[in-house]
Amino acid sequence: QVQLVESGGGLVQAGGSLRLSCAASGSILSSNAMGWYRQAAGKQRELVARIIFGGSTNYADSVKGRFTISRDNAKNTVYLQMNSLKPEDTAVYYCSYYLRGVTSWGQGTQVTVSA
Repeated sequence: QVQLVESGGGLVQAGGSLRLSCAASGSILSSNAMGWYRQAAGKQRELVARIIFGGSTNYADSVKGRFTISRDNAKNTVYLQMNSLKPEDTAVYYCSYYLRGVTSWGQGTQVTVSA
């Protein structure tokens, strides 16, 4: 069982920045993948960025060059630095932990970008 606690969401103007954090606790094993997904109102949940234990990353095309995902394995924490935010980035952002076919989710944190 893995528990994920997100923080760092909020309201920001377009062009601004936010940093999300997600701390994992419980049965943490190496070789996992952690990431961020988002779900805007009326839309499906989509992948934003993902990072595996060794550090390889992948991003949604819509956030490439603006968002950076990183992790601190010693702290079992993943971060999402979001720069040049746009109103279309408004969504609930969810942290994820994936290992051996099982995904755990955080409770979500709201990010709202005003025009």
